Amino acid sequence: MPDAVHYIIPFAHASTEACARALSTLKLPRLGALAARWALISADDGDDFSLSPPHERALAAAYGWTGAAGVMPFAAWSARRDGIDTGDLAWGLLTPAHWHVGRDHITLLDPESLALNDQESRDFLDAVRELFESEGFLVAFGATDRWYVAHESLANLPCASIDRVIGRNVDIWLPSGPQARLIRRLQNEVQMLLYRTPLNDDRLVRGQLSVNSFWLSGCGRHQPCGDAEVHVLDALRAPALQQDWEAWGQAWQSLDADALAGLASQSHVTLTLCGERGSVSLAHEGSASWRRWTSSLLQRWRSPSPEMLLGNL
Repeated sequence: MPDAVHYIIPFAHASTEACARALSTLKLPRLGALAARWALISADDGDDFSLSPPHERALAAAYGWTGAAGVMPFAAWSARRDGIDTGDLAWGLLTPAHWHVGRDHITLLDPESLALNDQESRDFLDAVRELFESEGFLVAFGATDRWYVAHESLANLPCASIDRVIGRNVDIWLPSGPQARLIRRLQNEVQMLLYRTPLNDDRLVRGQLSVNSFWLSGCGRHQPCGDAEVHVLDALRAPALQQDWEAWGQAWQSLDADALAGLASQSHVTLTLCGERGSVSLAHEGSASWRRWTSSLLQRWRSPSPEMLLGNL
C-alpha cells in the first residue's frame, strides 16, 4: 500500500483568548466530518516556548529528519529548493528584519512588512557580506527574504524559528551559550553597519521600514527527505501572526470549504493540525498510518468536535 500524502496546517489555533473566541464562532463542517470518520493517529504535546513550533516539528517528522527542537535543518532544505548546492556544510537561514525598539523591549516585526524587492535585498546582503566572510562564513542569496550562511559553528546551534518571534520580544528567543557568541557579535556588528548605510536612508525617505537586523534559524546540515509527499497549507499563517482573528477565521472557513473538501474523498491521506503548543494527526482509515493507531488515549478522542480538536493545540 502506498505511503500517505501528508497535509500540514500551521497556526490552526493560537494560545490567545482572542483566538479561542474566534474559534468558538467558526463553523467547520468538513473538518468535523473528517474528525468523525478518520482516525486520530498521533499527538505532539509541547509548549509555547519550544524553539521549533509544532508545524516545523511535524514537517521534520514527515521528512524523517533527526534533531532536537531548534536544530532542524530548514536552512539547508530551503537553500536546496532555492538552487544552492549545500554540500556537506552546516547552513543557517538569515531573514532580513526590522527590530522595533519600544519602551520596554525590542519586537521583531513581520519581515513581509519590509516589502523588499530583489535588488534591494541583494544590496543589503552585499552590505553585510564582508562581516560574515571575514569570519569564514560562506554567504549566498536565495530570495528577497532568504539569505543563507554556511559555517561549522552552525552545525548544532539551537535557534528559534522566526515564526516564534514575529511580533514578540526578541530577547527571550535569541540564541545563547558559548556556541552562539560569534552570531551574537555578528548581529551587533550588522546592526551598527545597517544603522549607517545609505540604503536605509533611501527607504526612510520613501516612508519604508529600515532593514536593521536579521534573524538566524534552521541551522544544520542537509538531511534527505526520503519519498515523503508533504503539502503545507499555510493560509492561516499571516492572519495569525498579525493577530487578525477575523481574517484568520475567514481563512479557516475557506480552507474547510476548499482544501478539506478535497481530502474527504481521498485515501492514503494524513492531515496534521498544528497550533502553538502541539499538533494532532488524523488519517483516513485506508492509509498505512491507520495501522499505527494504538493509543487508548487517542481512542477516547475518536470523534472530537472541531472546537475541541483545535482548542487543545
